[in-house]
Amino acid sequence: MNISKAILATAAGLALVPTMSSAGTIGGVQYASQYDYREFFAIADHHDFHVGLAGNPFPASDPGMVARDLLPAMQASKPRPALTFTTDPEVQTNQPDYRLMLVFDAANNLDSKEVCNGVTRFKPGQPGVLNVYAVYCRNDKPLAETTAWTSASGSNDPRVGQLFKELFQVVFNDSPALRPNVGDGNRN
Repeated sequence: MNISKAILATAAGLALVPTMSSAGTIGGVQYASQYDYREFFAIADHHDFHVGLAGNPFPASDPGMVARDLLPAMQASKPRPALTFTTDPEVQTNQPDYRLMLVFDAANNLDSKEVCNGVTRFKPGQPGVLNVYAVYCRNDKPLAETTAWTSASGSNDPRVGQLFKELFQVVFNDSPALRPNVGDGNRN
C-alpha cells in the first residue's frame, strides 16, 4: 500500500471513531410548575448563591478539600447571572431561601422534596465516576432537578468543570416554554 492510500485508510478509520461533544451525561430533568428562570436571575445576579454539598464524590480525598476545589470549577462554569457560588450557608441573605443542592452518589430512592428539606441518603460510589443529583430549591420546595455523571479522577479534572457547565444549563434553563402560567393560562 502506498503512502497516500495508507493516509486515506487512516483518515477513513478516524472518521468512524465517535467523538465526545460533552464530558458527561445529564439524566432526566423535572421542573416544578412554579419554576421561572427570571426569578433565579433576579435573586442571583450580583449576589452570592448558596450551594449545599452532600457526600464526597472522591472518597479517597478529604471532603473539605474536595468542596474547596469544586467551587472554582462551578464558578468557571456558572450560569449567565453574575453570581458567586458559595458553600457558606451564613452568606445566604435571600428570603426565601434559594439554593442549589448537590448530592454526590445519592441513593436511588432519594427525592428532591427530601433534599430541599435537608434529607440525604447515599449509595456506594463508583471509583473514577462523579455522580451528582442536583436540586434547585426555594425554601423546602424543589424547583428543578436532574442527575449527571462523568468519569473523573478528582475535583480538578477538566471533565468536572464541563459537567457543571452542562448541568447548570439544564437546572437553570432559560427557555420561555418553562415560564409559569399566569393570568388566563398564556405564557408571557
